[in-house]
Amino acid sequence: MLWFGLAVMALYVAGNGYVFWRLWQVMSPMPMALRVGFAVVFWTVAMLFFVAMAMRNSEHSPVLTKAMMWLGTTWMVFILYMVLATALFDIVHLFVPALNHGVLYALGITTVLLVYGSINYHHPRVEHIDVELDKSIAGDGMRMVMASDIHLGYGTDRRDLERYVEMINREQPDVVVIVGDLIDNSITPVLRERMGEVLDRIDAPNGVYVVPGNHEYISGIEACEVFIRDTKATLLRDSVVTLHSGVQIVGRDDRMNRHRKSLDELIEGVDMSRPVVVLDHQPYDIARSNALGVDIHLSGHTHRGQIWPLSLLTDAMYDQSHGYRRWSHTHAYVSCGLSLWGPPFRIGTHSDLAVIDIRGRE
Repeated sequence: MLWFGLAVMALYVAGNGYVFWRLWQVMSPMPMALRVGFAVVFWTVAMLFFVAMAMRNSEHSPVLTKAMMWLGTTWMVFILYMVLATALFDIVHLFVPALNHGVLYALGITTVLLVYGSINYHHPRVEHIDVELDKSIAGDGMRMVMASDIHLGYGTDRRDLERYVEMINREQPDVVVIVGDLIDNSITPVLRERMGEVLDRIDAPNGVYVVPGNHEYISGIEACEVFIRDTKATLLRDSVVTLHSGVQIVGRDDRMNRHRKSLDELIEGVDMSRPVVVLDHQPYDIARSNALGVDIHLSGHTHRGQIWPLSLLTDAMYDQSHGYRRWSHTHAYVSCGLSLWGPPFRIGTHSDLAVIDIRGRE
């Protein structure tokens, strides 16, 4: 893991160096003082994310930390597309020498992409899924609204959460499930903005159920557990709850807990003649759910890479990286996330909220 992190850091620095060098060339006719000022600003912004991460648990200067987090993560996406576009124009220049200063064209394209990505992120989709089960459900069925990867913190603030809660309530859910990464990188801004008050506005007669994700562990699982338990939501960590409808929700702890129970162990305590829904933040065990006869499996975590071309990577990593799929038995849905981690852009992907209408046999 350490070597992977160092490799990513080296690539990030190299990408910044490449873009800086090309922009420095374009600025060659300008006064040296202006070029030095540009260099200082460029490399300061390039390092802002790491400074913000170091300060994320600080009680001081929350506005400054939030601004640094936003600018630092935005810069990461900016550099990614600047590297790709500048490299493309540099290759074209080899065959079309008259095409000079390709880095400026790259700057224009990247700016347009970031504007589009920001607009796209702020308009999540509502995905409607109808599930027919050959098992009995009390009443006329059940509407389950599923959200994942809300990432409350410096990026997704109280105002964003209020908007998401309104989205959820508009769907008139019977039950709401939040499948991991409710918290982002620190519980500090969540407590400061009293976001628990907003979570308690979710209107679901059969309750709100939350399972941990890897970011709850990054933020401090104990503190996150206290926060969730102080709300009206129910935290499920390797535990099962049975609703009045007879639907059983199996909530798994995140795989960051190396000692979490296996899915087989959790299923041992479940009545398989009744509907079974598994909540598991990271979508590694969908095939196992299918083999065990789980009716519905819900995951998140992938964000589907959040931006292209990272979406190609997640599609290759997971058997099901996003969206709905009917396996031989199991109905599985992997959310791209209602919100996101880090940079506030969706390019080639979308944010989503899943509305699952579950019907049983008569």
